[in-house]
Amino acid sequence: MYLNLHLYLDMKATYKKYILNFKRPSGTSRGVMTEKETWFLILEEKGKIGIGECGILRTLSIDDRPDYEEKLQWVCQNIHLGKDQLWDALLEFPSIQFGLEMALLSLQSKTPFDLFPSDFTTGKKNMLINGLVWMGEEHFMKTQIEEKLAQGFSCIKLKIGAIDFEKELGLLRFIRQNFDANTIEIRVDANGAFDSNEALSKLNQLAEFELHSIEQPIKANQIQEMKLLCEQTPFPIALDEELIGVFGIENKRKLLEEIQPQYIILKPSLVGGFKGTLEWISIAESLNIGWWITSALESNIGLNAITQFTFTLNNPMPQGLGTGGLYTNNFDCPLEIENGHIQCNVNKQWDISNLGI
Repeated sequence: MYLNLHLYLDMKATYKKYILNFKRPSGTSRGVMTEKETWFLILEEKGKIGIGECGILRTLSIDDRPDYEEKLQWVCQNIHLGKDQLWDALLEFPSIQFGLEMALLSLQSKTPFDLFPSDFTTGKKNMLINGLVWMGEEHFMKTQIEEKLAQGFSCIKLKIGAIDFEKELGLLRFIRQNFDANTIEIRVDANGAFDSNEALSKLNQLAEFELHSIEQPIKANQIQEMKLLCEQTPFPIALDEELIGVFGIENKRKLLEEIQPQYIILKPSLVGGFKGTLEWISIAESLNIGWWITSALESNIGLNAITQFTFTLNNPMPQGLGTGGLYTNNFDCPLEIENGHIQCNVNKQWDISNLGI
């Protein structure tokens, strides 16, 4: 107890808000984004610095609430309480849980950005990821698809549910006319766009294209409807938004036992950081439910931490970590994407001068 207190007494904690600007408007069925807010939790101790990212997705994150910065101030004022006590106190602020875990790991690491040393961080191994295709007009989506295929991705994820469904079927038909399911794996993400009364009919139409899975076909918190859909679906369903705001191991287990999805998708910023993610994985694996990890559109600072963490979990599936190139004012870093894989180029340096620290 006293040792734990001593560890944090000399630590100084501050935070900085940062606005990430999208290179081009990025659309989901919830709307179009042109910018994203994020906050950096900065720890200083004995000449060392630790950086954690606390990022929310407006209208989606459970901690998108008016007292968010107030809670960040509270963390900075109470950093002496230590990781475990703070994590428990931040249960309703999963993105701050993530930023806190990350900042403390960063402070303790050899460098602020080498959080989970592995063959990935030394550049010896890479990791398979999916290429992300944003919603938009048919021509815009087709252009993105062609770009991703040319870049060597073997798995692409399409956001659907915002334009005419027949046009979306046409885009999938375009891919399948050129690439079979053994060549290109397709995931689709409806972000809850389908009406629960029409969802099964739409899934049956989508099944023609041999899709890997669909994320969150109907809005969250329709437990019985989602359970029935997972029983009747012609191809796998992955829960995403459904996991947001589910606190405590018992409640997490209850949800997965009830719905019995084929997969769950884990965004550390939305589900309580590394610890919250590992809780979900443990429960899912005990129920034979598959999983993969994706970013929640963090800057390269948060993406780097999530990518390093994900590599240590040895999941061979394509992960959703290809979002570092979305912004005009992201931070230069060693992360690179090549032939549908993310890797760490040890010859590239970090540049966080935009943060002024």
